[in-house]
Amino acid sequence: MNSLRETRFMQMCWVVPNLEQAMAHWTRTAGVGPFFVFDAVPFDNPVYRGRPTTSPDVTAAMAQGGEVQIELVQLNDDAPSLWTDVVPRGKLGIHHTAIVCDDYDAELAAYIASGAEVAFSGLMMGSPVCWVDTTATLGVMVELITANPVAEAVFGQIRAAAENWDGKDPVRRLG
Repeated sequence: MNSLRETRFMQMCWVVPNLEQAMAHWTRTAGVGPFFVFDAVPFDNPVYRGRPTTSPDVTAAMAQGGEVQIELVQLNDDAPSLWTDVVPRGKLGIHHTAIVCDDYDAELAAYIASGAEVAFSGLMMGSPVCWVDTTATLGVMVELITANPVAEAVFGQIRAAAENWDGKDPVRRLG
């Protein structure tokens, strides 16, 4: 029996050395877009490996590729973080997959019971989010996102933009 109740992975994330180039490659090579850019990804109450910290200095972009959201993250500094735990700065690599959880606490408890550790946690858009370190078993981290109206609205806007995208305006801002 599956001890983890939620198995609908909705996002794959890559750390990239150059966000602009990565978005252009994804659009040209895989037809994915449009990408929505986030100049900062702020967290309230951020905790890295059990210690209070600041929000990682990254720039991110998201687009919908069919049923899966594609996230690209560019590191903007060399500080140790959940991002450099998996992919060194200046390198390209897959970082995590994500799940939107109806019962965040139960999902987190199930991952911890399976031997995973919390690499980073905080509040994003006012709701709990964390990355559990499953690199030893899955090769990537797993992001757990609390289901909430703000996230659903943002993710919904990204999905809607991709549905009949004509290839124009491949890089956008949410608004």
